Amino acid sequence: MTETAANVAAGLPVPYGRRHRRRWRSIAAAFVVFLLAAGGGAYWWQQSQVKLPVGIVQGNGRIEADEIDISTKFAGRLAQLLVQEGDMLSAGEVVARMDTRDLEASLKRAEAQLMQAQKAVDETRATQEQQRSQVALAKQQFDRTTYLLQRGNATQELLDQRQQQLAGSTAVLAAATARVGQAEHALAAAQHEVDLYNINIADNSLVAPRDGRVQYRIANIGEVLPAGGKVITMIDIMSVYMDIYLPTLDAGQARIGTDARIVLDAYPAIAIPAKVSFIATQSQFTPKTVETQTERDRLMFRVRVRIDPELLHAHAQAVRSGLPGVAYLRLDPNVQWPARLQQMPGL
Repeated sequence: MTETAANVAAGLPVPYGRRHRRRWRSIAAAFVVFLLAAGGGAYWWQQSQVKLPVGIVQGNGRIEADEIDISTKFAGRLAQLLVQEGDMLSAGEVVARMDTRDLEASLKRAEAQLMQAQKAVDETRATQEQQRSQVALAKQQFDRTTYLLQRGNATQELLDQRQQQLAGSTAVLAAATARVGQAEHALAAAQHEVDLYNINIADNSLVAPRDGRVQYRIANIGEVLPAGGKVITMIDIMSVYMDIYLPTLDAGQARIGTDARIVLDAYPAIAIPAKVSFIATQSQFTPKTVETQTERDRLMFRVRVRIDPELLHAHAQAVRSGLPGVAYLRLDPNVQWPARLQQMPGL
């Protein structure tokens, strides 16, 4: 039995030199095992990744949608709130109503003034018609007197009187016609006043301008809001896109309308068809919140990839914003999409 074995069997310390060498051999063996495991994991990861063909590039981003603030046109109190966060909205759907009791009272006053203006128009028109009859009568009398004067059966003095009566009736008719015009203008102004109150009352019913989903409810029932006060923020599900950042070489080959695919982390098996809708004209530094394909290239171009609105409309319930994913751009139209990026049936 060796000294080391004897010491171990007797429970005595192992000599320092041998013990030190044994410890280092254990550490070295463990390090080798770690390297083999890391190398195997790296090899498996590389093999599991499907390389993109030349002509297709990718960039990471998040699905975003245009936000629309539904706000008040006038200052007032929020009377009704008809939707909640997460509700789907259709264009033209009423989402909230403001208190319009003051406007409704003003509308009744304007309608009463409209009725008075209508009566004034009717009266002036009746006076105008009456005066037209007077003018017609004066004209007949003047013509008859002229005829009699030519035959010696009337005097010049009577003809002058008839002419004066005709001129006076004509002047009165002109004044009556002017009063009709004034009354009609007043009627039109009263009608505009009524229309304005009706429009203002209608504008106090807040409606969704586009199809979308309620993102935030900002105000509560009973709150007094200023003009332009936000009540609801919705996302426009017809305008969904992803912004990615590409290096100069890739961005320079992209064009508006370039075919693209979006794959979300939440749905890795679904390739959503899209098109390039915007390419920045100036480069910028890589944003800190977005990972890029080539982080060594500090100057990047922002490229927006937009999903077809018809596709979004067909799958409105599934539209979400904020989901991370990857956008793939086919810079070369002659290159075929890989199988995993082929458009799935039904999309």
